[in-house]
Amino acid sequence: MKKIVKSEEDWKKILTEEEFLITRKKATEPSFSGKEFNIINGGSFICKCCKANLFNSFTKYNSGCGWPSFYDQISPEAIKTAKDTSHGMTRTEILCARCDSHLGHLFNDGPEQTGLRYCVNSLSIDYEENE
Repeated sequence: MKKIVKSEEDWKKILTEEEFLITRKKATEPSFSGKEFNIINGGSFICKCCKANLFNSFTKYNSGCGWPSFYDQISPEAIKTAKDTSHGMTRTEILCARCDSHLGHLFNDGPEQTGLRYCVNSLSIDYEENE
């Protein structure tokens, strides 16, 4: 996968202010405030910044946490992780492996398929339905 690198000014040209703050500055949208995704025919969730495939729609589930949740990534190369010690706690940050966009955090309280919960800011992803 070819790495995508852009300047802050370039990202600001293609993202809204809120999308920029979340994806490039590691902000978090308030729980239960994000966009809803109406999945009808299945599809893929892609990175808002670079359009890389991140999650299959069949791995999305309602965790009740207020953000889109997935129990697995689309491939082992799609997402990278980093240690996040902000806000007085230690968490695992998830980032798009292609453009380093902040997506959210990874937790070990997901469903039995993997035991993982990829907790994602809705403004860091888009949905593409299968044709």
